Amino acid sequence: MAPTQYLLEARGIVKNYGHVEVLRGTDFHAEAGKVTALIGDNGAGKSTLVKTLSGVIQPQGGTILINGEPTVFASPTHARDCGIETVYQDLALAFDLGPAENAYIGRELLKPGFLGKLGVLDKKRMRREAFETFTSLGTDVKDMDATVAALSGGQRQSVAICRSVMWARGLVFMDEPTAALGVRQTRRVLDLVRRVAESGVAVVLISHNMPEVLEVSDSIQVLRLGRRVAEFDSTASVDDLVGAMTGSLEVAS
Repeated sequence: MAPTQYLLEARGIVKNYGHVEVLRGTDFHAEAGKVTALIGDNGAGKSTLVKTLSGVIQPQGGTILINGEPTVFASPTHARDCGIETVYQDLALAFDLGPAENAYIGRELLKPGFLGKLGVLDKKRMRREAFETFTSLGTDVKDMDATVAALSGGQRQSVAICRSVMWARGLVFMDEPTAALGVRQTRRVLDLVRRVAESGVAVVLISHNMPEVLEVSDSIQVLRLGRRVAEFDSTASVDDLVGAMTGSLEVAS
């Protein structure tokens, strides 16, 4: 059987800040159409790894592969050009703008012809296409003109996720997407995470909520002290995950 070709793979990633070794030969991989959870205690290196794999910082060693091809991300823009998007915990939304306007920030569509040459935005098309994406993913965000400030926490998270999905040709990192949400809003966001993966996009979920990780993920990779120390499927238990994170359970990576 031929080995699996991952959509995104990291091999032996190294990142130091002075004498502090943050990533010490870290491995990671994600498959298209799957939810891969990345977990670890505070200081395990999760944020640094995600920043490295999304072009925010440059590693000092190791290899990043996209569909099996070695790639060096020169910047976050380069990573986005390669189909990688990130939903940050602070959402990075413009609260005075509507969902459609947020979806197209920095990527606005211009009207065709002469008006486009004058820089006139095609707001109607942006609203229509944003609405189509939001609807196809089953969100409850229906009003493309309402300001984000008027939306609930779950709806705001849906806007941030859908914006990334609109532009991601390959992979979306989601950093704590259910943090600070109520039970009903959390349920909707977790359902949305699954639908994003079912659309063929690779989803990398960073979370401290172990029951949610086990519920929504196809596989879980555990970082500890800058290295991947374990990989589980969804049949693992919370005790397995916590044990790998803390070092009380020794598991082969």
